[in-house]
Amino acid sequence: MSRLILAEGLQLSGGDRGVVAVVAVVALAALAVGYVLLREVLAAGQGTPKMQDIARAVQEGAAAYLNRQFRTLAAFVVIVFLLLFLLPADDVGERVGRSLFFVVGAGFSAAIGYLGMWLSTRANVRVAAAAREDSGRERAMRVAFRTGGVVGMTTVGLGLLGAAVVVLVYAGQAPKVLEGFGFGAALLAMFMRVGGGIFTKAADVGADLVGKVEQNIPEDDPRNAATIADNVGDNVGDCAGMAADLFESYAVTLVASLILGTAAFGVQGLLFPLIVPAIGVLTAVIGVYVTNAKPGESGLAAINRSFYISAIISAVLCTVAAFAYLPASFSALSGGERTEGNPALVAAVAVIIGIVLAGVILWLTGYFTGTEHRPVRDVGKTSLTGAATVILSGISVGFESAVYTAIVIGGAVYGAFLLSGSVTVALFAIALAGCGLLTTVGVIVAMDTFGPVSDNAQGIAEMSGDVHGQGAQILTELDAVGNTTKAITKGIAIATAVLAASALFGSYNNAIKEALGKVNGVFDLADFAVFSPSTLVGLAVGAAVVFLFSGLAVNAVSRAAGAVVFEVRRQFRDNPGIMDGTTRPEYGRVVDICTKDSLRELATPGLLAVLAPIAVGFGLGVGPLAGYLAGAIATGTLMAIFLANSGGAWDNAKKLVEDGYHGGKGSEAHAATVIGDTVGDPFKDTAGPSINPLIKVMNLVSVLIAPAVVTFSVGSGASPVLRAVIALLALAVIVGAITVSKRRSTAIAESSPAPEPNSAVV
Repeated sequence: MSRLILAEGLQLSGGDRGVVAVVAVVALAALAVGYVLLREVLAAGQGTPKMQDIARAVQEGAAAYLNRQFRTLAAFVVIVFLLLFLLPADDVGERVGRSLFFVVGAGFSAAIGYLGMWLSTRANVRVAAAAREDSGRERAMRVAFRTGGVVGMTTVGLGLLGAAVVVLVYAGQAPKVLEGFGFGAALLAMFMRVGGGIFTKAADVGADLVGKVEQNIPEDDPRNAATIADNVGDNVGDCAGMAADLFESYAVTLVASLILGTAAFGVQGLLFPLIVPAIGVLTAVIGVYVTNAKPGESGLAAINRSFYISAIISAVLCTVAAFAYLPASFSALSGGERTEGNPALVAAVAVIIGIVLAGVILWLTGYFTGTEHRPVRDVGKTSLTGAATVILSGISVGFESAVYTAIVIGGAVYGAFLLSGSVTVALFAIALAGCGLLTTVGVIVAMDTFGPVSDNAQGIAEMSGDVHGQGAQILTELDAVGNTTKAITKGIAIATAVLAASALFGSYNNAIKEALGKVNGVFDLADFAVFSPSTLVGLAVGAAVVFLFSGLAVNAVSRAAGAVVFEVRRQFRDNPGIMDGTTRPEYGRVVDICTKDSLRELATPGLLAVLAPIAVGFGLGVGPLAGYLAGAIATGTLMAIFLANSGGAWDNAKKLVEDGYHGGKGSEAHAATVIGDTVGDPFKDTAGPSINPLIKVMNLVSVLIAPAVVTFSVGSGASPVLRAVIALLALAVIVGAITVSKRRSTAIAESSPAPEPNSAVV
């Protein structure tokens, strides 16, 4: 207990403040590099007037959606700000700082998401235009990847700047204040991930079902009223949502590292987690600028090469920084826990574990979702026997890949934990592994943004009809590469979620110990044991919440897609001129449907994520809440990987068939893979990636409420009645939200006239 009190009383020396100031300057430099890349992207040509008109429609739809989403979430942010202010804190300054930086974290997350959307909707037409040039392949890939580089540099810049400012202002209280910063980033990211995911997949599924399956027209045919909404969705889901998701991973991992580092290493533990991502800024710049495809080289190979180059440089520089900044003995530390071992060696190896984990995840995810590897090719072959076998084979790929990926992530967590005999230091090592993984986050964000920008570029090319021959083939290739890079970044994102959640687990334990010290109370350790019935119940509930959250997300896509299907069918039926090209579809109506439905549907999963830990913590206690977190982390890891990789395999299997395999476009095999891709859309782009922020939101909520749960459970402030009231209120809100959600029917046929007897129903 003494070490926690010591941690809170830490003061920064002039030299320490100098280190933090340098980190802040590096963060500002990252933002400056992002601006340089931004100017380069915007300087590229925009193609024909028709291409620009289509891009402008996508820009307007994406901006309208995010503006409405932010207005919807503003009230939620205000409510949480006030609730955070009411939670226990050591003094008013800490309470104000935690609430204030909750808003800052939420604002940064929203800003990065908006930037991702804004730039990607302007880069897509530039990538399409670049594909028409003589050196189209290299030029188009450069524009697409550097678009992601802008978002990546902004992500690392704002995340590092926010953490550095908090440390400069609050010193020893910084970890507590940063809980609010991380919570704000995670909460906004989760809402943007869920809302954007529902929007993009409702439009995508609706467009495919009516356009490809019913009308037998190409994916981005301008006669399909859902095409603009589909392209808008790529930007608000994959660009805005994923950018915010990776930012909150960055922020939350920093929060966990600073909390545990302060307890384990004292001042050095508070500052070293800032030095590691500062090094990551340099390696991100290198990674972005060295990404150039050589003649005859696949785009994926070029991107992977730049990732590995930046990872190796990060490993070397972080190792040098660890031995230069940290002492060789724990006795030389300025505070923290006294134990045996070498702090510099522990930190260096932990960071390297995280970097190696990122590389392994990149290879493993690429293997299970890439078009050149056996899993996706096997899924493509099953299209010869129909949609059912395509779905079965894709599910098997998802299940199998989840096992291997979970083992790799678990091995990294356990390897970091074994670096020290002290639990506190071992947990700090896990957090540092997360920091190591995120030294490559600038390149990771660039890889992710590359996907939707390339997808949009192909859509604009097809809708305009102004890109032909070699240019069209270039965009098709980049789109397939983008599918794989998106899957890879989803795998890395879930790895960061597990590392951050594991570290936050330690922060949760520290919060309980600190609260117990203040009320002079004790808990029986058996309350935390897995064989305790109450803890086991908590574990089962945590696992169940992941399933419920995933089901709500997929169900929301189903309902919204149903509305899109009806609207597109209605337009084809009521306006025969659409099919012969004499009448322009009403694109805005589909965009409006997706916007309204996604904003309406995101509330229930969000309330579940925030209120379920409150119901368990106040209702069952801190031991069952620990079990709840363990169940959510374990199940969430497997579920997120399964959903992301099965969806990625289905998507690229469709690409294989469209490239001419197994009969090519228009064949029965193609129709089967379209169905598989349609099933996989909400898997890989809505439910799967939304689990990443879900895990971290639930962990941060648990860390924030732990002192209140302890205060109401033991000592003079114990109040079983108040605990029960809080738990029941949280549970009532969850039940009410789910009930309202379930009343929205998922039956597509409900709002359409009944088919004639013996008529075919698609």
